[in-house]
Amino acid sequence: MSKTDKSCETGRASNFLEQIVERDLAEGRVPGNKIVTRFPPEPNGFLHVGHATSICLNFGLAERYEGECNLRFDDTNPEKEEQVYIDAIREDVEWLGFKWAGNVRFASSYFDQFYEWALHLIREGKAYVDHQDAETMRENRGNFNKPGVETADRGKSVEENLVEFEKMRAGDYEEGKACLRAKIDLQSSNMNMRDPVLYRIRKVAHHQTGDKWCIYPSYDFAHGQEDAIEGVTHSICTLEFQDHRPLYEWFLENLPVPTRPTQYEFARTNLNYVVTSKRKLKRLVDEKLVSGWDDPRMPTVSGMRRRGYTPGSIRKFAEMVGISRTDGIADFSMLEHAIRDDLNTNAGRAMAVLNPLKVVITNLPEGETQNMMAPVHPNRPELGERSLPFTRELYIDRADFNEDNTLSRKKFKRLVSEEYIRLRGAYVIKHEETIKGESGEIVEIRCSYVPGTVGENPPEGVRPRGVIHWVSAEHGKKAELRIYDRLFNHEAPDRGDEDFLTHMNPESFKVTEAWVEPSLVNAEPEQGFQFEREGYFVADRYDHSAEKPVFNLTIGLKDTWAAKA
Repeated sequence: MSKTDKSCETGRASNFLEQIVERDLAEGRVPGNKIVTRFPPEPNGFLHVGHATSICLNFGLAERYEGECNLRFDDTNPEKEEQVYIDAIREDVEWLGFKWAGNVRFASSYFDQFYEWALHLIREGKAYVDHQDAETMRENRGNFNKPGVETADRGKSVEENLVEFEKMRAGDYEEGKACLRAKIDLQSSNMNMRDPVLYRIRKVAHHQTGDKWCIYPSYDFAHGQEDAIEGVTHSICTLEFQDHRPLYEWFLENLPVPTRPTQYEFARTNLNYVVTSKRKLKRLVDEKLVSGWDDPRMPTVSGMRRRGYTPGSIRKFAEMVGISRTDGIADFSMLEHAIRDDLNTNAGRAMAVLNPLKVVITNLPEGETQNMMAPVHPNRPELGERSLPFTRELYIDRADFNEDNTLSRKKFKRLVSEEYIRLRGAYVIKHEETIKGESGEIVEIRCSYVPGTVGENPPEGVRPRGVIHWVSAEHGKKAELRIYDRLFNHEAPDRGDEDFLTHMNPESFKVTEAWVEPSLVNAEPEQGFQFEREGYFVADRYDHSAEKPVFNLTIGLKDTWAAKA
């Protein structure tokens, strides 16, 4: 199968970017017939769900058409960048299941080349050193209704600008006292073309280059040239960079770059009930409104990972959202559907009792343990079985017992006085007696088991109302359950005049305890389970241990937000 037939291989229609790639390959426009894409994050925060879909797009295109995708950090602003962000981003990309071509790349690796290209523009009379302060420069650039104003600095000679730029590099000027600007068009209707800044002074050390530089290229100046240096064939950006494309093309036309990449724009992934602004996410972290960037309520990749989302579910979500040329808002329930679908297929089953009521099996001798065997997954026999110790004392959920045996079976399919119920994977039991405390609360119920009903139909006359989950009181383990929900209770928390923090969901996090199957203490960190009738949970990535089991609620079995909406 040829590279141009790859979209047919998946059995789904091509998006517009796939169509562009296939056209370029078919018409011989791609050097070496190998496409090169890139994912270029700025290391000034953790990646979020929008970045995840961009990762899936760029790496996915490279995979589909047997090309390469580069991971490149656009690290041109050392004031806001940290190594911890670089490490987290690398880990996120790998966790999502992608591999970049060659070594990790950095814009800072090209700083020497950018400097030479800045000198080239000065020598060509296409760049100049400007000494206006930021406020004056902003005023003199004008706006959509007012043309820019040419200042005296714009008319200086090449020789003067070369001297001034060298002074900038040598640290002779303080921050804000000089910058290098491109000389393009102060009358342009595109504000990005009104003599944009190419270099500014920042007297701070860089996490990659140390104290070598005190001037740093702007993001706009570096971005397109990085693609050119790396031989990127399809430079894919989100729509907010559409108005920047003429500027990128101007740089490529006026610099001796080795290749000429083409930029294409697509609509970024927007979700309701979510905030993805790095500035606002950082505020949540800095003000300790969440436990960190990887708080399981955060829309960051690391947060979703700790919550128990899977790489497969996020990739599936990216496919469901699709690629478009127009902005839209996806419903958060779409992401949740992808997660439930993945976990329903892949997560092992287990039992956990959150609100325990003791059950005493009166016809089972004290000290006797019977090991019941149950499948790890009802539809995945290859995953094997798990052992469930059945003992005289058990726990069931308090909501699974009601004294009123006049309740209809249709209305209440759990245990009632003097009737039968089946314990999941074990016997049918019959209620015999209810024990109450001094205030009248139920503290214990006593039942008998029906022999020969493990995995077998009960004898005639024995009609269990339903099936309930349970845990051995003797062998079960206490676990901490962290119950998470959506961080915001408003579908558009960061729009309008209100502070987005006013829309934080006060019910987004709580901690409780549960009795869980004994085998769960041996769960691996990040191992996911369906706790029957309770939801999907994951062993916490950092805090779970055999001595202190900790499980995070990934998602409930049903969408409770649809009814609220």
